Amino acid sequence: MELVDLSVPIETGMPVYPGDPEVSVGPALTVARDGVNVLGLHLGSQSGTHVDAPFHIDDTLPALDDLPLDRFCGPAVVVDARGLAPRSPIGAERFAEVVAPAIVLVATGWSAHWGTGAYQGHPFLTEEAAELLAGRGIRTVGIDALSVDPTPATDFPAHRVLCGAHAVIAENLTGLGRLLDAQARGRSIEVFLMPLRLPGADGAPVRAVARVG
Repeated sequence: MELVDLSVPIETGMPVYPGDPEVSVGPALTVARDGVNVLGLHLGSQSGTHVDAPFHIDDTLPALDDLPLDRFCGPAVVVDARGLAPRSPIGAERFAEVVAPAIVLVATGWSAHWGTGAYQGHPFLTEEAAELLAGRGIRTVGIDALSVDPTPATDFPAHRVLCGAHAVIAENLTGLGRLLDAQARGRSIEVFLMPLRLPGADGAPVRAVARVG
């Protein structure tokens, strides 16, 4: 068994979606002054590697704590969408072999651009791709990019479709290339995307981890 960390580090000045709260991490208490070390954290619910609850895009849809825990863990299939040009659509044909109940992870390779200006130019799911996944009963979709929709955007069709189906969306994953290699060798993959327990939340940071059999 091998555990693979799929999470980006939470640190001051890290990339955030345009308009989201900036991230700041620093000492709140120190051993020298207070007898203990405690970090102070300022961040948004969509910071770093995180999950979106359906409530993220519609007040009438389920919030994070309304969702069953099995939305955040289970067997995973990794779809290879690497090698695309910036801002390329990822069409439904990429997901022709995907069936429920797997967690679907979309490997664009864009995590290689984390921390650079190129990171916002990531590929994105088309509305038709999201409809195919939702129609096949997929209720957890992750991507190694800032969003399943373009960045920035004025409309969020992939979010609307997936969240409308009460699916969970994981964004800013990393390390999916290792999972593709493992999958190609016939190894099983389980993914754990457990969010902070924030009542009524639109989403939360996660420590995303894969267990490769």
